[in-house]
Amino acid sequence: MSQTDSQLISRIWSWRKTLIIAGFGGALLSAAASIMMEEEFQSQVILFALPQQSIGAQFYEEVKTDDILEFGETEDAERLLQVLNSDRIRRRVIEHFNLWDHYEIDRSERGSQAAMSKEYAGKVNASLTRYGSIVIDVFDKDPLVARDMANEISALMDSVSNQLRNDRAGESFQYARQSLEGTQREILEMEDELGELRGKGIYDFPTQIEGLNEQYATALAEGKPSRAESIRQKMEELAPYANLYNKLVTKLESAYEQEAILKKRYDLNKLDANSQMPAAFIVDRATASDKKARPVRWLVTVMGGMSVGFFALVWLLIAAAIKEND
Repeated sequence: MSQTDSQLISRIWSWRKTLIIAGFGGALLSAAASIMMEEEFQSQVILFALPQQSIGAQFYEEVKTDDILEFGETEDAERLLQVLNSDRIRRRVIEHFNLWDHYEIDRSERGSQAAMSKEYAGKVNASLTRYGSIVIDVFDKDPLVARDMANEISALMDSVSNQLRNDRAGESFQYARQSLEGTQREILEMEDELGELRGKGIYDFPTQIEGLNEQYATALAEGKPSRAESIRQKMEELAPYANLYNKLVTKLESAYEQEAILKKRYDLNKLDANSQMPAAFIVDRATASDKKARPVRWLVTVMGGMSVGFFALVWLLIAAAIKEND
């Protein structure tokens, strides 16, 4: 041990009575302050996040890459934690439990929003555990209010998560609906055009032309020029519609395939836009506590005594250093 360390220990020992008195006084003051502190009860909800998968994909996709029954990963828990700590949930809880009156905060006063945010943050906490679960802790002077708030927050978690997912899926659903309706309108227009062609006697152009060619060749072979001429004229009547017919048939086949794809996407997004899926699996719901959680008076007393004793030591050291330099 160096000489400096020995001198420091010697000084602390010489101040022991002062430090003990300071620590004891600090402990008494802290004990008195802890008695004046309002007792609060704790209620807790423990849950595991579930992956936010597309429920529509589970029904309409042939190949499923995700299992709807599996627990979420750490990223899912972190996203859910953001929802739990969001202003959406905080505002709903404040209004639902009328926390302005419960916390005795006048919302008409300047800085009331900041005061409410600070009070709420001190009473409500959601955190991620090392096991990947999320813990919602609520403290309140009324154990029933603490219980109800914790359970309400877990319920709002599902509501807000579903709303966010439905809003996102709703946008995709609108695009899918518009695309499907546009394709269906095109199909109706092309089917109407084919209907007009059928009214002109064109039902299946390639088959009809093939049949007329065979009839024409047969008529020539049988030495029936008038019949052959009649068939040739019929083919000439059909010829101007060849390109239009082939174009319509080709486009319709492609449009029918596109319609089938869009209909699937439409149904998938419609289901996602309207489905209500749980955001978490709740392991333990909150119950009303019959024992206060804070303040821990002995801890407040000990920490107060130690803090005052430490600051007293620092003050004595500073005073001794100033005295030596004079």
